[in-house]
Amino acid sequence: MHLINLKKISLKRNSGINEKWIQEQISSDPSILGFGDLILKDIERNHRGAGRLDLLLQDPDSLKRYEVEIQLGKTDESHIIRTIEYWDNERKKYPQYDHCAVIIAEDITSRFFNVIQLFNGNIPIVAIQMNAYEVENTSGLALTFTKILDEFELGLIDEDEEVTEVVDRYYWENKGSKETVELTDNLLQLIKEIDPTFELKYNKYYIGLAKDGSADNFVSFKARKSYLIMRLKLEDSEDIQNELLESGLDLMDYNRRSGLQRIRLVKKDLVDNEEIIRRLMQMSYDYVHL
Repeated sequence: MHLINLKKISLKRNSGINEKWIQEQISSDPSILGFGDLILKDIERNHRGAGRLDLLLQDPDSLKRYEVEIQLGKTDESHIIRTIEYWDNERKKYPQYDHCAVIIAEDITSRFFNVIQLFNGNIPIVAIQMNAYEVENTSGLALTFTKILDEFELGLIDEDEEVTEVVDRYYWENKGSKETVELTDNLLQLIKEIDPTFELKYNKYYIGLAKDGSADNFVSFKARKSYLIMRLKLEDSEDIQNELLESGLDLMDYNRRSGLQRIRLVKKDLVDNEEIIRRLMQMSYDYVHL
């Protein structure tokens, strides 16, 4: 086995590379960003009065779109605001999709986190650090993309019930579907095995749990048109992750900072995977309460 020497370089200082070249590499294979097998919906998408969105990507298996901005060098305030502006424009124009802002840069600075924190976690945004390397004895270039900030790190689940807007069941049946909201009824029955006093609480950004009138969101849900996202607070444990991988469930991601595991569920899972779902709920309850 031969070890290849990689020399890190600055894309910003490389006269032969520009943002358009990076766009082309991502466009040809969006999976290099680490979001799965996304498809390219648009490139240099015109936003009247605001410029052009570098890339619009979409998950073909869900109604989720990613508004992607690329910056060589360090993140700066103008690019951050532009990224958020594009995200906001797209979500207002196409509300049937779930939208996420993505900023890609060589250096994600502390100033970036300071700016993002001003929004109090209300914007789903991902920050990706892009690194470039010259490959020894070739003219090739290696690119790596590493998530520095994941989508749910700044909003740990909207637990501040005093500032969370309460909605009703119809709101979620319209945002998702009657079928996916019915899944939360079935899952609530499993939760009631832990404590029969738990009830569903319909908030604007998620369906949570309440016990004796107070929020207790060790598990929460987001209804989509064809599936339900279940979010559980779980310990960062290799044993748990191995059990999840062997479960047959459709895993999305685990956020180490918030301790949230996201799982995509459909009706069939409540038959095929009821026991593992029951176990995960108990583990989540124990992790939060014990």
